[in-house]
Amino acid sequence: MSYHQIYLHCIFATKYRQQLLHPKHDDEVQKYITGIVQNRQCKMLAINNVEDHLHMLVALHPSYPPAKLMQEVKANSAKFINGSDWYSYKFQWQGGYACFSYAQSEVKNVSNYIFRQKEHHRKTEFRDEYLGLLEKFHIPYDEKYVFE
Repeated sequence: MSYHQIYLHCIFATKYRQQLLHPKHDDEVQKYITGIVQNRQCKMLAINNVEDHLHMLVALHPSYPPAKLMQEVKANSAKFINGSDWYSYKFQWQGGYACFSYAQSEVKNVSNYIFRQKEHHRKTEFRDEYLGLLEKFHIPYDEKYVFE
């Protein structure tokens, strides 16, 4: 038997950070992404989005690499959104993403942060939030590639 506890806060944006995620479809998009995550032996702990990006907190199964999970979440959810006929344009996620690991003692605070995204972004731009998290976690980055 193996034991594990891997909590990842993942953030990914729409292509060019365009405001493509309309609030009337939030529940459907979030439920669909939750299904993708849970069908891969992972557990969705929190999910929320605003018009140009999405946050999720996942309890990751150790047999599932974060990069593979993110690739499948983004590809399958974009396919779902494009197949929905909600929009007259092609929906795309930005190429990159960010994942930050947290201890179990931080899960409640991170979940609350995710659930309060709409309120949070009334005061804070996504760019500032994203760069702030990269800096908080001491992740080196080149600003010209962060927001393609």
